[in-house]
Amino acid sequence: MDNSLKQSIKDKARQLGFTLAGVTTPEHPPHYQTFENWLQHEHHGAMGYLADERSRLRRADPKLILPECKSILMLAVPYDSPLSMGEVPGVRARGEGRIASYALGEDYHDVLPQRLQALVAFIEEQLGHSIPNRWYTDTGPILERDLAQRAGLGWIGKNTCLINPRAGSYFLLAEILLGIELEPDFPFITDHCGTCTRCLDACPTHCILPDRTLDARRCISYLTIELKDDIPTELRPLMQDWIFGCDICQMVCPWNRFAKEGDPAFANSIPLPILTENLALTPQAFNQRFKKSPVKRAKRRGFLRNVSVALGNTADEESLPALRKSLEDQEPMVREHARWAIEKIETNKKEREL
Repeated sequence: MDNSLKQSIKDKARQLGFTLAGVTTPEHPPHYQTFENWLQHEHHGAMGYLADERSRLRRADPKLILPECKSILMLAVPYDSPLSMGEVPGVRARGEGRIASYALGEDYHDVLPQRLQALVAFIEEQLGHSIPNRWYTDTGPILERDLAQRAGLGWIGKNTCLINPRAGSYFLLAEILLGIELEPDFPFITDHCGTCTRCLDACPTHCILPDRTLDARRCISYLTIELKDDIPTELRPLMQDWIFGCDICQMVCPWNRFAKEGDPAFANSIPLPILTENLALTPQAFNQRFKKSPVKRAKRRGFLRNVSVALGNTADEESLPALRKSLEDQEPMVREHARWAIEKIETNKKEREL
């Protein structure tokens, strides 16, 4: 296949906001066995869909997703880092909760598919005919970071994120499986983490493992988004004031001093939440406020669960009235975590008075 087509595809991808683009083959992902070992140790927690046999087979062989696949186009779109938005590490306005930066704008599950479809349409226009294709953005059974590394986009850091040496790690990944052969890019084979352990040292729940994976059962992002049950009591005090996702392991990464300005679609479109105000959200108000936000994924009961834990960790006695009102919430999960927060605040108060 003519390399001019590949270059024109990359140029179009950049026009669509994908600042990184690379091509790889549909061969067996190089670190698939690491994924299998991760599953065997049950580090995926309650994300049972990851251990599904059909899903595992597809992650091992992209051709099971698209039998005609000859190339995989790996793409990355940047979002603003907390520092680029003016956040000062360790400094928070009173009563605010923290949300992972990628979730402060529009939901990428809604934004990126349109761009991926536009890119497929462009490729077919250049060829003059339709081609077999399948695209995903964090929605399909594919090892995105592994293939992105093989496509030359960066290396997988100790914090498990894909890191580009010129742009850091604040990226959303997407991929298009194509039924045409494009010359693959050179894999990114160097590791630039060196002896640095800032991400491991900074993680409050110590979820990052030595093999560049993490124990999801301890990860704040998992606990606030993927976990649908009660948060383990021993982990609640370690979650600080994060109520949806977590950026800590990226915020401390030295490579993110090179992070670029994020895509406008993911710019901060919702104010950082005042915890007590969010605790009072009705189902209708929650759905309305987070209609276009990734936060809706946690659902109201999960989000208010997270807010209750954050309030307990702030130890602010002024939040007690709101928490006590939540003891009457329709959701048992919200009531349980509000009760925990009240007990924690009251215990802290007693200890200060001793």
